[in-house]
Parts: sequence; C-alpha cells; structure tokens
Amino acid sequence: MAPTPEALKAIDDKLSQRFIELDPDGYFIIYVDREAGLICAEHYSNEINEKGLAVDPETGEPIPCDGGAKRKPTVVYKGRTAKELGMEITEKADPKRLSFLDHALYLGREFVRAEIALLSGEEYVQD
Repeated sequence: MAPTPEALKAIDDKLSQRFIELDPDGYFIIYVDREAGLICAEHYSNEINEKGLAVDPETGEPIPCDGGAKRKPTVVYKGRTAKELGMEITEKADPKRLSFLDHALYLGREFVRAEIALLSGEEYVQD
C-alpha cells in the first residue's frame, strides 16, 4: 500500500528539522516571478562564525532566519524550469556558489517545488 500524501509530508517535515551545516559559500532566497514566468534564486554571501551562525561578511552580525536582514544579493539566477535554474547555478556559475552536496540537494528540491507552484498558480514558500 502506497503511503498517503499526509504520511509523505510528515516524513519531509521531520527531515526539515534535522541539523545541517551552513554552506560557507552562501545561501539562496528562492521565489517565483509569475509575470515573467521564472523561478529566481538570489545568492547572498555569508561567513560562518565560531558558534556556527551565518554572519554578514560586512558587519559580522548574525543573519536572521526570518528574512529581516536588508542585504543585496551577489547575483540573481533565473530559469524557466527547475532544471534550467539548477544548471545555471551548478554548471554555468563562475565562481561556484555551492560547496556542500546537501545544499545542492536542498536547492534542487526547492526549485522543483517552485516550478510546481509556478505551473499550478499556487503560492510558493521556501522551506
């Protein structure tokens, strides 16, 4: 018997709570530009302090997880599909903006979720 959608969501929700080491090459804010029909990923640089927190390289201040920091992205990547956007970041970007495989896996999942939201008209909220 196949698992229910609720059971699958519970698995992913639990996995979302695990500890992951922050990528020293930065982080991405992902969103859908419906008017342009694009999935967008803004890249932001960061440094990791001795407590394992992401800090703004310019100020040394911790970067809040709630999106309250007002920073400019180092670059904005755009793609019409999850695959196209993923290739922009993993194959074409110079310099590379990822150093951890789990970060790349996370981005791939989020890009697919954003593509589904773009196609379905549903709201996309980054996990």
